[in-house]
Amino acid sequence: MSVLERRLIRETSFGLTAKVWQVNWVFVLLLCALAAVGYVALYSAGGGAEPYAARHVLRFGFGLTLMLSIAMVDIRFIARLSWAAYALGLGLLLLVAAMGHVGKGAQRWIEIGGMQWQPSEFMKLALVMALASWFHRASWERVGNLLFLIPPAIAVLVPVALILKEPNLGTAVITAVVGVSVFLGAGLRWWKLGVAAGAVGAVAPVAYAHLHDYQRARITTFLNPESDPLGAGYNIIQSKIALGSGGMWGKGFMQGTQNHLNFLPEKQTDFVFTIIAEEFGLVGSLAVLGLLALIVFSGMAMALRCRNQYGRLVALGISVNFFMYVFVNVAMVMGAIPVGGVPLPLVSHGGSAMIMVMIGFGVLLSAHVHRDVEFAAEGG
Repeated sequence: MSVLERRLIRETSFGLTAKVWQVNWVFVLLLCALAAVGYVALYSAGGGAEPYAARHVLRFGFGLTLMLSIAMVDIRFIARLSWAAYALGLGLLLLVAAMGHVGKGAQRWIEIGGMQWQPSEFMKLALVMALASWFHRASWERVGNLLFLIPPAIAVLVPVALILKEPNLGTAVITAVVGVSVFLGAGLRWWKLGVAAGAVGAVAPVAYAHLHDYQRARITTFLNPESDPLGAGYNIIQSKIALGSGGMWGKGFMQGTQNHLNFLPEKQTDFVFTIIAEEFGLVGSLAVLGLLALIVFSGMAMALRCRNQYGRLVALGISVNFFMYVFVNVAMVMGAIPVGGVPLPLVSHGGSAMIMVMIGFGVLLSAHVHRDVEFAAEGG
C-alpha cells in the first residue's frame, strides 16, 4: 500500500456519518425543488404523469442517489481518475462518430443499457476534471507560460471539434466556454483570452461556410423568424407567443393553450420553459429563474470555499456548465440566440443530460465535503 493510500485511509477514518454532515443540504434541497418544477411542467406537457413526469421522478431519484454516493468519495481519488475519464470521453465521442445513433439529422447518441446516451454530456465533466488536474499545482507564473497552456488548449479543442462534427453546435459552444472558465479560474490572463477570441472571430466566416444547412437556417431564422413562419421560423414564433400569452400571473396549471393544443414544438425538452411562462406567467418564470440562479451561486460559493486548487477548479467548471445550460436554453426560447437544442437542466424531459448533471453535482459536492484536504506531493 502506497503512502498516499495509507494517508487517505487515515484521514477519512472519521467515518461516513461525519461526511454526511458536511454535505451542503441546502444545495440538495434546491435541486429537489428544481426537479419538482420539472415534474409540474412535464405533467402539464403530457396531460398527466405519463409519459414524461413519472419517468422524470424516477430518473431524478436515481440521479440523487448517485450524486450523494459520489459526494462521499474523497476528491483526491476522483482527481486520480481525471485523465482516465477524459480518455473515456474521447473514446465515446469517437464511437459516436463511427457508429452512433442518428436522430433529427445528427449523430449524437449511443445506446447503453437500452437508453440513448449523449457522450458529449459526459465529455464536459471529464474535460473539467482533466483541466483541473492539469492546473491544480500550477503557479501564477507557470499559467502565464504559453508552452504550459498548449496541452490543455488541445485538450479543449479536440472534443469541441468532435462535438461539432456530430453536429451539435450548442453543446460544442458550452464545452468551449466551460473549458475557458477553468483556464480563467487557474489564472489565465484576460488579454490572452482576448487574443484567442480575436482569432476565433477572424475564422468565424470560414466556420460559417462549413456549417450544415439547418445550422445556417437557424442563424437566418434568428435574425428574421417571420421570413418563414410556417417553416424554419415556426418554433421560435410559437415560443414567443407562449411566453407573452402568460401575462403577469399565467393562465393556470394545465390551462396553457399553446401547450395543450400542441402549438409548442419539443415542449417537453428544449421548450419546456415556455410551459412555465404560459401557465404561471412572469411571476412564475422569475421564481424559476431565481431558483436556477441560487443553484449557480451556491455552486460558485462552494468553489470559493475549497482550499485545494483541484476542488476549486472542478466546482467552478461544473457550476459554469450548469449556468451555460440555463443561459442557452432560456435565451433560445426567448429568441435572444439561435435555437440550439439544449435542454433546461433538471426540468426538461431526458435521461442522459439529467444523470450527467447529477453526476457532476456529485463531484462538486465531493469537492465541498473534502474542501479542507491537502493533496500529497507525489500525485493526485
